[in-house]
Order: sequence, then C-alpha cells, then structure tokens
Amino acid sequence: MNREMISPVVGSERWSSAPSWLRTTGVVLGGTAFLAVCAHVAIPLGFTPVPLTLQPFGVLVLGLLLSPRMALGTLLAYLAEGALGLPVFTPNAAALTAMAHLLGATGGYLMAYPVAAWTIAKMRKKLGNGFAAKLASAAAGDLLILLCGAFWLAVATHAALGAALAVGLLPFLPGDALKVAAAAGAAAGWKKLRR
Repeated sequence: MNREMISPVVGSERWSSAPSWLRTTGVVLGGTAFLAVCAHVAIPLGFTPVPLTLQPFGVLVLGLLLSPRMALGTLLAYLAEGALGLPVFTPNAAALTAMAHLLGATGGYLMAYPVAAWTIAKMRKKLGNGFAAKLASAAAGDLLILLCGAFWLAVATHAALGAALAVGLLPFLPGDALKVAAAAGAAAGWKKLRR
C-alpha cells in the first residue's frame, strides 16, 4: 500500500493500528470541518464582494500538514460538501445557493483551494520541513489563491483585471502575510508536538 495513504499527516507514523481507510476518512472529515469553522470567521468589507476570512489560513495549514494527495483530496471534499449545500462556505447574503458560492464573485478563491493545498504540500515535501520552507510553501499557495480569486472576480463581475486586483488581491496582502506566518508557525508547532 502507498506510504502516502498510510501516513496522510506529516509525522503521523505513530498513529494507532486503525485501518488506513479509517484514518484517511478521519483526516478528510477533520480537515473539512476545520475549514468550515475557518470560513465562518468572516468580516465583510464594504469596498469588495470578497470578505476577509480565515479560510486561506485553513488551506495553508492543511497544505503544510498533509501529504499532497491528502491535501488535494481534503479540499476537493470540502468543495463537494459546499456544492451539496452543507453550510461549509462563508455565509453570504448574495449567494443564496451553494453553487452561487462556487460560480459567484468569490468562486475563484474557492476553486483555487485544492490546487493551492496540493502545491503547498508538494513544495513543503521538496523544500523540507524547516520553518523557512513552510513559509515559502505557504506564501506560494496563498499567492496562487489570491491570483486565481482576483482573476475569477474580474470574470464574474465583468471588471477589468486591474480593478479586480485592486479589490480582490491588494487589500488582502497584509492580512494574508500574517496568515502565511501563522500557518507556518502552526505547522512547525504541530510537528514539534507530534514528536
């Protein structure tokens, strides 16, 4: 059996002898629940349809802690839960249905999550487990989320790309820099805790 499926979480070699499918299911459900909680910590901003949330922080942490395959699978499961109508996305009065979240102004951010988590996990695996590697991996994934989100915002709102970058990327850079640092710190702390 693939070692990545047996040890889906960095440092999880000491997990109990539970079947791998049970551990994998637990990791995916725990990851999607963590993201759902992060999504509900949101501050609407008056100048943009994109709220300030902790969702990117959750994506970064999962990307840093999970294997690339598990990170991708967990984020795909999260999007599937939202598409099925479970209340896992950020509450939004404009998006009355689950598909409105995915196809609306913030859909680009959501759709970027699986690729960003996979990219973060892949980079972290290649660069190593040091804090600087975690920081670089999280920063790359966060930038991917912001760029995809701003591009989709331009498409969904029929705005110029420059205008979408001005309201969908630039205002979020300072806060996301903090999220990147916090995610790298949380992942480093988790690794030390698991030892």
